[in-house]
Amino acid sequence: MDDEQRRQDDWAKDRKNRLPTFTEVLSRRTRPPVDLFMFYLFLQREGAEDILDFWLDVQQHENLCRAYFKDVRKSGRAIREDWPEYWDYARRRGSIYGTVVGLNPQTGTKRSTASTGEMMSEHDRLNLGDEKAARSPSPRITSVSPGVTAVGTTEPPRSTTPFSLSGRTPTLFKRASRAPTIIPRSQAITRQDLVASAERIYYRYLSPAGTAPGSNENHEIYLPPALRIHSFPLSSTHEPKSQSEVAIMAQIPDMFHSQKEYCYRAMEQDAFPRFLRAKAFGNLTPVSALVRLVAGLVTLWIGLAAGFSLIFLDVQPKSKRFFLFIPYTLAVLFLISHQYELDPILVFFGQSESTPFRTLHIREAYVKKLLLGRAIWVSVLVAAVSVALTMIFWAVPGHRL
Repeated sequence: MDDEQRRQDDWAKDRKNRLPTFTEVLSRRTRPPVDLFMFYLFLQREGAEDILDFWLDVQQHENLCRAYFKDVRKSGRAIREDWPEYWDYARRRGSIYGTVVGLNPQTGTKRSTASTGEMMSEHDRLNLGDEKAARSPSPRITSVSPGVTAVGTTEPPRSTTPFSLSGRTPTLFKRASRAPTIIPRSQAITRQDLVASAERIYYRYLSPAGTAPGSNENHEIYLPPALRIHSFPLSSTHEPKSQSEVAIMAQIPDMFHSQKEYCYRAMEQDAFPRFLRAKAFGNLTPVSALVRLVAGLVTLWIGLAAGFSLIFLDVQPKSKRFFLFIPYTLAVLFLISHQYELDPILVFFGQSESTPFRTLHIREAYVKKLLLGRAIWVSVLVAAVSVALTMIFWAVPGHRL
């Protein structure tokens, strides 16, 4: 216990001097403005939230499978006896559930990469509990239908910004997230629940547009040809009957893991660096930055018009020109805020925009330090440019036309 507490303390100290990793964001161990909720909003603005929805749905599907395997083992049955087809498939091909179903760890985890393996263990701790929690009552899961897959625990998300995707979302967004919510269950998980979960994921994200039966929802994501799944012959409405259907059903627990790893790497290498640049080094949304650009140009035009009027009308006393400092300061502030996508006034109040003109409190310590340093630099730059413009228009001698 002391070693675990020491590791947690070392991790907390390390986090104060670096930006969070993608694994930490996905496991809800970060705070605004670099938490999972803000990452989802960032992807939603780019119209790329389906890839994160897919990752979350597959994560819930895998948690559901883990809960099923744990329930089987707690009932006193062995996976080899309860589901011999899956046992044979996992023994031959490898499975991410090797330690859960009792396979040799080296044989049973061939599918996991280093980064994803770390993520899987993290989500095990968050959603299903560690080995000590495995001896307590199993996590509760609802009876799963094609529209819902969820795994629940009593532990709330670690992020301080709630990532409840079933709740109210800003009206500027096209749609709410399709990721499943975390809800309790009142009955044991069956294999048909696993099939229903996989069927929903396939028809929502992997099937060609318009092929989802009885539903207009299709958010097909891009996958390389080697990872595409072209058909889903099973149905959640009836048990598999033929030998081929039984063999395919054995692949259900691991069916989407390779696609999930691809999506993880794609987000980590492409979207996540841009997200950190936007939220760890700035605090404005693109719409808000554009509004500041327009406001800055208009204010600068007003200030220049007033300055030239004071010069060519030779208004006395000359000290009245010092009032030009006000429009010049506002104009330069707006323009530099657009350039850096950072509003120093909001930073000094500890705020960062989540959606246009809606803010939340900055709680990530290292991000707050970075933003404060950039805000001071922007403030000095604004002051220097504003003073320079004001002194130039003050120094020019008046000449009435």
